[in-house]
Amino acid sequence: MAPDVKPIPLTRAVAPFYVGVDLGGTSTKLGVVDDLGRPVCRAEDIPTSVAEGPQNAIERIAMGVNAMIDQMGLQPTEIARIGLGCAGILDYQAGVMVNPTNFPGWGGFPIRDLLAERLGMPVVMSNDASAAAYGELWIGSGRGFRSVVLLTLGTGIGCGAIIYDVIIEGEHGHGTECGHMLIDPSPDAPLCSCGKTGHLEAFASATAVVRRARELLAAGKCKALAERTAGGEPLTPRLIATLAEAGDAEVLDIILETARYLGLGIVTLMHTFDPSVVLLGGAMTFGGRASAVGGQFLRRIRQEVAARAFPALVEKIGIRFAALGGDAGFIGAAGIARSVHRRDRG
Repeated sequence: MAPDVKPIPLTRAVAPFYVGVDLGGTSTKLGVVDDLGRPVCRAEDIPTSVAEGPQNAIERIAMGVNAMIDQMGLQPTEIARIGLGCAGILDYQAGVMVNPTNFPGWGGFPIRDLLAERLGMPVVMSNDASAAAYGELWIGSGRGFRSVVLLTLGTGIGCGAIIYDVIIEGEHGHGTECGHMLIDPSPDAPLCSCGKTGHLEAFASATAVVRRARELLAAGKCKALAERTAGGEPLTPRLIATLAEAGDAEVLDIILETARYLGLGIVTLMHTFDPSVVLLGGAMTFGGRASAVGGQFLRRIRQEVAARAFPALVEKIGIRFAALGGDAGFIGAAGIARSVHRRDRG
């Protein structure tokens, strides 16, 4: 993953300011962003502590936001709006999460409105992948383009799509659940985390990579990987990438097979959205642009796309790594809040 974005001094910032909140299943990221999308302050990650409930999370988020404002010497009135990025399916009208798998008991809780009440500031809610896509379009790898599709690769596969400044949400909040596009209709296709079979996430997520590696280990293959895991190291995509960097061809094949499946999914996204660029972000990019294996991963994706997509789209649509790392979510959430603020002001 790319490094976090370095905040700029307040003396260089352009008002008004926006707060971005990236609510994750494990931790929550907070930051203050200026009117040009540049982080001015980034708080330490706050444990989300899902089991303690959403009201508890609201209190800790509010404390973190107020601490940032105080640290910067700003007045609350200098924060124009707050952006809140949340995982999963959202009811945007009601400001609630809908049956969130990773947030048991949080479904239907009015987190947007109660956070706004607690802080005394308007809050704009968005899907976390949409927020990350907006951040990349605003100041990241999508800067200068008018439309972007971002795939966030991790335990699952998230997706955000912004076409001509319109965030694709869908009538029922399912607009970019692209990790669940069907790529294998066979009855024995792998099971996705959602309980259905044959979805992209079942082939190209970190969960799928680990599953494929375990299958090879069970077949007596990937000896270097077997030695490392036997010594107590957890089997993760990061370990697989490390061994691939060291020249292990068997684990490299796992990465390149993952790239092939991602290429299949990206072809569908290109044919559906026709964006300017497709970006790859999240925790599982196998080193990204800073790694030789990351480069091979990206080239294999492009090869698969070139073999299957319309030639005009292959020529015109770039496929590249995202740039903002773990900060994309809070930057983009702040950016979406900014766009709503500017729209409401006319």
